[in-house]
Amino acid sequence: MNTTQSYGIEGLKAPEWNIKVWVDENGNKRNPIQLSDLKGKFKVIYCFQSWCPGCHSIGLPSLQAMTKALKENKNIQFLAIQTVFEGNSSNTYEKMLEIQKKYNLKIPFAQDNGNSSTNNISNIMVNYRTGGTPWFIFIDQNDNVVFNDYHLDTEKAISYLKQIK
Repeated sequence: MNTTQSYGIEGLKAPEWNIKVWVDENGNKRNPIQLSDLKGKFKVIYCFQSWCPGCHSIGLPSLQAMTKALKENKNIQFLAIQTVFEGNSSNTYEKMLEIQKKYNLKIPFAQDNGNSSTNNISNIMVNYRTGGTPWFIFIDQNDNVVFNDYHLDTEKAISYLKQIK
């Protein structure tokens, strides 16, 4: 693991995530999605917490814009993960479902409360060294992390993603 970066693991291989609670694009429970299930696809992961003001004012509108602009590209998989690291009683599974519905995001969502090995902090947060929420992670078709940050220029991201074939 690259320890010279304080946040993110850009430039490194994406670690598998261990998230058990997933819903499909319609909010119905589904089997867990693993990184290995998406081999050959470009992955865009949005990390959020339901009570995060920046998630509502910046992150979720950015995610909406990207999913709308790229909905026809079957080589890109969008995922939203509630990466709980505080406020466990507020950032619940039910709130995750409310956000999926409120923002009309027809993509899989996950609830990542972590486990005892991560001190009940989101697995994604620990393994991808995210700096909080909102946070975007881009993983290329070869499972390399090519973007891992809070600061996302939505228009540049859309232009970049439109080149994915």
